[in-house]
Amino acid sequence: MTRRPTLSTARLVLRPFVLSDADDVQRLAGDERIAATTNHVPHPYRDGVAEAWISTHQPRFDEGTLRSFAITLAASGELVGAIGLAIDPQALTGELRYWVGVPYWASGYCTEAARAVLRHGFSIGLRRIHARCVATNVASSRVMEKLGMTREGTLRQHVVKRGVRHDMVCFGMLADELEEG
Repeated sequence: MTRRPTLSTARLVLRPFVLSDADDVQRLAGDERIAATTNHVPHPYRDGVAEAWISTHQPRFDEGTLRSFAITLAASGELVGAIGLAIDPQALTGELRYWVGVPYWASGYCTEAARAVLRHGFSIGLRRIHARCVATNVASSRVMEKLGMTREGTLRQHVVKRGVRHDMVCFGMLADELEEG
């Protein structure tokens, strides 16, 4: 079992999730507005789901297919959200995935955390990182734009949320395109 990394930014500490985070994960990710704007967060967020999700992180890290971080405030340790990379080790690519709890929206935390995770992903040898969001999730698209990711296209009617088909917008970045800042 390899020790998972911790990343720091001006306002945040991105650390491995631990089982004691499960109640906060369920509370924050369980907000219907999170599920409505993400592709991988279920609603309702049932008891035991957070624990099961957290328990996958170390094995997937050990096999090289996941880097997952709890986004926490540096000053207080308070959990803000989740961010990570789903990695394809053969292709040296990663998919950036994240959610931020509603009380922390519009604070810049997601962009700050994502910039650190992009740097981390490229520092471990990834050649490309991509991200997708539901087309109506303007805030998430804006995060990707602020990171300098290139909008690469739209997957039309790619996901179903609450019985309605939605387009997914795709963004990507190559290792040599990362700008510091």
